[in-house]
Amino acid sequence: MKFILKTKLKYYTKEILKYFNIAVIAFGLIVAIILIKYRPVYKVSISGEEIGYVENIEAFEENLKQDVIEQETNNIDNIDISSEPEYELKLINRTLMTNEEEVANKIEDDVVITYKYYDIAYKNQTIESVDTIEEAEEVVNELKENNQNKESELSIIEKFTVNKEDVKTSDVEVAKTDTQNIISEKIEEEEIQKAEEERINNLPSINGIKLAVTPVSGTITSRYGVSSRIRKSNHTGLDIAAKSGTEIKVVAAGTVISAKYDGSYGNLVKVDHGNGVETWYAHTSKMYVTAGQKVEAGDIIATVGSTGNSTGPHLHLEIRVNGEHINPQNYLYN
Repeated sequence: MKFILKTKLKYYTKEILKYFNIAVIAFGLIVAIILIKYRPVYKVSISGEEIGYVENIEAFEENLKQDVIEQETNNIDNIDISSEPEYELKLINRTLMTNEEEVANKIEDDVVITYKYYDIAYKNQTIESVDTIEEAEEVVNELKENNQNKESELSIIEKFTVNKEDVKTSDVEVAKTDTQNIISEKIEEEEIQKAEEERINNLPSINGIKLAVTPVSGTITSRYGVSSRIRKSNHTGLDIAAKSGTEIKVVAAGTVISAKYDGSYGNLVKVDHGNGVETWYAHTSKMYVTAGQKVEAGDIIATVGSTGNSTGPHLHLEIRVNGEHINPQNYLYN
């Protein structure tokens, strides 16, 4: 009995092995036939959309990484793909080609690169930009040594952008030179501005109106309040003799309320400066403004002449406050 069982076991084992070998050979033939006609590749998709095929995932991603980094600057802070590519093993006809370059281009279009750089600022206004914090500190430290009284005004601002065109950095030595020159210019501008502010603050004023400009340069020939045989009353203004045609400038910003011939005043320009303050410019030869026109301090409004009741070329300047004339020499031609 045992002999019979052992004999049958050997028989079936041989049969199984025979069919297994046949199956392995058949499978191998099928695989060989498939591999002759087809080859394995990886389908690449982004957000479910197929974009192409690549042969090797690891090699493709390494090349992609290198391509992105090599074409960019050393200001890269972070590289992020908004939608990660998905890979799926596929068999395709051997006559078909993979399109790694096209796939890489489509993935690169989906890459978000964040760039970092450093601004060197004076009073929070960017002067120059460099690539690294070390470069920025080197520039700022040297600038502080050269401008010790301005050291608190210098700062470093870390900047981030996803727009490569925003990164406009300079070489350290160039940044040092350019920044020093610009800061020197700004300091000079600040000093000029400060001097101008002090000048304006020290200007004579009437009811808050700053008298910023002297109308003409010349010789005072008749002062305010004096009497004369050619006048019915005391002098209501100040006469300044000057060559005929000399330009007359308005003393402060305002609005022209009249520019016409006015009896003994001759050609008369009146300007309203606000707060009840008016200035009158009489005996002019020509008038360059019209009623309603806005003027700024120093604008040329007329030229010196001798129209009206006049004994020679001069400017008759009047200052009126709420309709009452006052002595111009208290504010101008001191």
